[in-house]
Amino acid sequence: MKLHELKAAEGTRKERNRVGRGMSSGNGKTSGRGHKGQKARSGGGVRPGFEGGQMPLFQRLPKRGFTNINRKDYSIVNLDTLNRFDEGTEITPEFLLEKGVVSKLNAGIKILGNGAIEKKLTVKAHKFSSSAKEAIEAAGGQTEVI
Repeated sequence: MKLHELKAAEGTRKERNRVGRGMSSGNGKTSGRGHKGQKARSGGGVRPGFEGGQMPLFQRLPKRGFTNINRKDYSIVNLDTLNRFDEGTEITPEFLLEKGVVSKLNAGIKILGNGAIEKKLTVKAHKFSSSAKEAIEAAGGQTEVI
């Protein structure tokens, strides 16, 4: 079979329902909307979550906490991830983005101390955990806060 020989199988393409085209169509007169009422009117209907005037579920449930609009969301990189780079490499946020270690920079890069580092690297990032900073410097590398 070739591409130009492809054909839709029998009964796979359903014709759209044309409402208001006579009583024999099964959807004539009221066009499947029933008699009167809010849903029968043009532009009628209710918003999502509406419960007919009863207090909606989302309003009945208790609300907790808040979202801090000033929160900074850092992209996280662990020490064991940095081992893949050659000794003496200068690691910057742009370098990590280019190499695909992080997908986006967000508010910046934070280096965490998960894993061990065996190479001497110069790491430039926006934040370091204390354990990560100690481990990088113990391996002979340097840390620089941007």
